[in-house]
Amino acid sequence: MRKRMVFMLAVMTLFITTLGLVKVAQIRAAIAQHASFQMPPEAVTTVVARQDEWPASLSAIGSVMAVHGVTVSADLPGLVDRIEFDSGRKVAAGEVLVRLDTDQERAQLAAAVAQSELANLNLARATQLLEKGVVAEAEHDRFAAEAKTAEAHVGEMRATIQRKTIRAPFAGVLGLRQVNLGQYLKGGDPVVPLQSMDPIYVNFAVPQQDVASLKVGAQVRVAADSMRLTRSVGTITAINSQVDEATRNVQVQATFRNPLGELRPGMFVDVQVALGTDAHVIALPASAISYAPYGNSVFIVSDIKGPKGPSYRGVRQQFIKLGAARGDQVAVVEGIGPGDEVVTSGVFKLRNGAAILVNNAKRPGNDPAPKPEDN
Repeated sequence: MRKRMVFMLAVMTLFITTLGLVKVAQIRAAIAQHASFQMPPEAVTTVVARQDEWPASLSAIGSVMAVHGVTVSADLPGLVDRIEFDSGRKVAAGEVLVRLDTDQERAQLAAAVAQSELANLNLARATQLLEKGVVAEAEHDRFAAEAKTAEAHVGEMRATIQRKTIRAPFAGVLGLRQVNLGQYLKGGDPVVPLQSMDPIYVNFAVPQQDVASLKVGAQVRVAADSMRLTRSVGTITAINSQVDEATRNVQVQATFRNPLGELRPGMFVDVQVALGTDAHVIALPASAISYAPYGNSVFIVSDIKGPKGPSYRGVRQQFIKLGAARGDQVAVVEGIGPGDEVVTSGVFKLRNGAAILVNNAKRPGNDPAPKPEDN
């Protein structure tokens, strides 16, 4: 019985040892297979980087503002008697827009004129009597004062009548009418917006560190894709003397000719300020850039040595410093050089050292001035 138990223990020990050796061999084989495994190459498109000269410029978002813009309003209260304008049309400076009822003021003017005539007659008689020594000089002065007072009252009534004729304060384009015939207007009630459209201002803000590169007279270009606005050229006419404490930006004002009225007050536009010097950059398609909070990067194609010795076509990640954008392109000012082959599509599926297969049959857009196509 004892010999049988020893024999069974020996058999079990041998079985367990054999099983352990088999499993160790299987694990080692799996590790070796995993170490030799290589992901299949990813299909990408590439472009060879080349140096380009871009005009140095500063980009900003601007807001269009009229040189003269106001909501024409009633100066004095009154009833709208006549409306002499149409919404949206151009008007000249001083052109009549609305006439308020002035019947009462005209009656008061007639009374004031009659009173002034009487005062002048009394003054003339007092002057004749003064020459004859019949009246005292003080009496003559009183008649003179009454004549001047009556004349001033006539001027006041005429001014009141004129103020009830609402005119355009400057030449421009009217907005939508805000009054109706027979409506009673109080002093200050709006009548119609009026904007001077040519020339016109574009106001934009630049960071304080870029103010030194700006100067009055520098060329400015604006565009508004949403409004199909053709690119317009103007000049900087004023730079604010104060830096905004909240944003550390400086307000800049540019003036543009606007004969067609494409720029309208209140629009936002893309602003490009020419700084006068050219910058040497590497222009890449925007699709080549891998954006990340810790830094932007691209993947550069190169020959990479494999784990078993032979090299293969792969990519290495390179961090870069970006500049301005132009159309489909983004300027790279630091990180790569001319001649580097950069991946332009399929960036999202790459990692450092990944194998690739280049297929440039169809590349992403790389046009500095693309034109959108209608669907």
